[in-house]
Amino acid sequence: MAIESLDLALASLEPPIYVYHEIVHNKYVVEHFRGRGVTFVDDLAEVPFGATLLFSAHGVSPEVRRIARDRNLRAIDATCPLVTKVHLEAIKYAQGGYTILLIGHEGHDEVIGTMGEAPEAIVLVETPEDVASLKVADENRLAYLTQTTLSVDDANRIITRLKERFPKIASPPKEDICYATQNRQEAVSLLAAEADVAIVLGSQNSSNSQRLAELARERGIPAYLVDGPSDLNPAWFDGADTVLVTAGASAPEQVVEECLDWLRDRYGATVEPRTIREESVSFPLPRELRQLSPAT
Repeated sequence: MAIESLDLALASLEPPIYVYHEIVHNKYVVEHFRGRGVTFVDDLAEVPFGATLLFSAHGVSPEVRRIARDRNLRAIDATCPLVTKVHLEAIKYAQGGYTILLIGHEGHDEVIGTMGEAPEAIVLVETPEDVASLKVADENRLAYLTQTTLSVDDANRIITRLKERFPKIASPPKEDICYATQNRQEAVSLLAAEADVAIVLGSQNSSNSQRLAELARERGIPAYLVDGPSDLNPAWFDGADTVLVTAGASAPEQVVEECLDWLRDRYGATVEPRTIREESVSFPLPRELRQLSPAT
């Protein structure tokens, strides 16, 4: 949805188009849009007054939205609805007087945005070991939320510790980790036993892609996170009969196909698609763009 939103903005709105942070954490996608004239910024002071600005899929804090209004920017919100769900949960718990334990990675764009919704109420928890040292004002008014792109296994280890220490801790009515992230993790967990090596298509700053590579290694096979076929090293495949190829949630299908072509051309590989979960979820375009879309 975020990528489609930026495509539509480029096609329908006057340039220049700015994006706050990377639209998704994928080098190929970002470079593609940069080549089409999009400017990615980490500070709204770099965006001229009145310009068009997209918020990335990872979401932003209320402070960023305020600055965008003050600069009279035409803001288009391409935040993933699953991230928006976590923001709304944070607001609800904070208004209820809860301390919120946010399970996630410090410095990640999504975590920064979520913590910005209620900075006085949110405490970041990165590892199971962090749980023992937590100090909370009221154990009866305590809740946890998670970054949407975490490893399910890692998150569950922390959640288990939290529930052991704080039996009354509240949790969101539906788990926060993204369905696309979970499905890919499940596929790697199930298929790694059949493979000698794993290739994950995704960028180094993509949290969900990093988790896929880690998961394959935990299952006992070497795994490599690459942006595309130019990063592949033939030495990785010495003695390998079966290669597991997967991709992060924001990796373009074209990059996956190029990687498969590389394996076919170099090794005469036979490609066998495996489907673990069918995905039929789709999200509407941001309100600001719906009237511009030919599909609507």
